Amino acid sequence: MTHTNEQGILEIGFVGLGLIGGSIAKSIRRVFPNYKILGYDSDKTALKNAKEDGTLDVIVKDVYEEFYDCNYVFLCTPVGHNMAYLSILKDALNPDCIITDVGSVKEPIHELVKTLGMEKRFIGGHPMVGSEKSGYSSCHDRLIENAYYFLTPTKKVPQEKVTELDSFIEELGAMTIHLDAEDHDRFTAGISHVPHLIACELVHQVAKIDTKDGILKQLAAGGFKDITRIASSSPEVWEQIIISNRKNISSILKGMIDELSTLYEAVENADNEYINEYFAVANRYRSSVPDNAVGLMQKTYEIFMDIPDEPGELLKVFGLIQNINIKNVGIIHNREYEEGCLKLVFYDNESAAQAEQIFRDNHYIVYKRN
Repeated sequence: MTHTNEQGILEIGFVGLGLIGGSIAKSIRRVFPNYKILGYDSDKTALKNAKEDGTLDVIVKDVYEEFYDCNYVFLCTPVGHNMAYLSILKDALNPDCIITDVGSVKEPIHELVKTLGMEKRFIGGHPMVGSEKSGYSSCHDRLIENAYYFLTPTKKVPQEKVTELDSFIEELGAMTIHLDAEDHDRFTAGISHVPHLIACELVHQVAKIDTKDGILKQLAAGGFKDITRIASSSPEVWEQIIISNRKNISSILKGMIDELSTLYEAVENADNEYINEYFAVANRYRSSVPDNAVGLMQKTYEIFMDIPDEPGELLKVFGLIQNINIKNVGIIHNREYEEGCLKLVFYDNESAAQAEQIFRDNHYIVYKRN
């Protein structure tokens, strides 16, 4: 572990207490309750709430003056803002402090680090977690638990500093993966950034064909809502991500445009062979993705079940799992891509598995999504 004070306590600063920054801060508070956590955010309500719930020890009013004694400073604002704060913090921290970030684009900030001569003090970071929700109110202390966490060290940062941060992140429950910045941005363009654009485009297309009274909003449940959920993410955050990683994103989009043009021709010409193979190739790759893979969007633990449309049936169902914490409940009206009319969402896989077994033991038909 990195240098601590005489009591063995780290001081950790946060610039930004949104979903990611706030959740990491909460994780640190849970795992290391004695560590000193300092926080700055332009959202004064977030700071107030973080202080009141015990996450923060100190509300920072001036990042240039108050982070000097920190062992780590996490930059947790949108990509462009992180780079601005990096310049401010260059001469505002003690020489032993390591600066890290949580941005999903790494090349631009690494280039700035090199320009500023800060390569010995910076280790890029990116927890592969997220949600369509944002802000401190959506934070929780286990968001990064069991999630992959990219670290992108510079070539000049001391190896012991990399090892210390690696150990620290893993003690919070995440699984670290080391990449260089270029590979990181190429990978995340494919598995995160372009999917966000595609989700938004699907929403745009459906909005264009919707009726004046918005009937598609009522019908577009199931698969449509599932694959477009990420389209509800913060426009400001994603604007900066897309622009910052535009080289990799443009390359993938060009490939998609070319393939969609071919697919368009196949559909127009009723080319059964091409269309079948198109689905088959996607099916094979999708089926090879492990069920326990940890993605960039927060994993959900869902079960679906059929229940009789009878008085008291829901009460009976909830009574069977009264000792299991439920995150969300929904009644499915459009079952095109859903099995079962009752959807239950849990906080973890263990709770979902326990509920599934209870329902099966009581002769309910239960489905789990792969």
